[in-house]
Amino acid sequence: MKAVDTNVLVYAHRREASEHQAAAALMRGLAGGRVPWAIPWPCLFEFHSVVTNPRIWGDRASSPQQSWSQIRAWAEAPSVRLLSETPEFVEVAGSLAGKARVRGPVVHDARIAALCLAHGVEVLLSRDRDFSLFPELQIEDPFPL
Repeated sequence: MKAVDTNVLVYAHRREASEHQAAAALMRGLAGGRVPWAIPWPCLFEFHSVVTNPRIWGDRASSPQQSWSQIRAWAEAPSVRLLSETPEFVEVAGSLAGKARVRGPVVHDARIAALCLAHGVEVLLSRDRDFSLFPELQIEDPFPL
């Protein structure tokens, strides 16, 4: 199963992103397909935080209603799995969070990686290089240069 990271969700939503068309097509393909795919809940909340942030987008920031409408559309896709903590999460997260370089903002990435691993995700679609700290999870840039 593949999971989608925040940056891909933002690109799919924000038309001014250079990756928008490719990301929107990717998300339409996943949401309209029959193959199970996933979004970790922390990525959905981070998406909401980013696209509604006027410090990033100024007066073009998405409204909370626009953002949540997009989240609802993805969440209603028949093949999506929304990833949250499981009983195994404590062990998986502990093994990742205990690494020496997992500090500060990288803790958020460790949580996403742990959620993916606890749910059997094989590939996380992301452009975030910090995930390279977690070789247990395969990372794929869906928009290679």
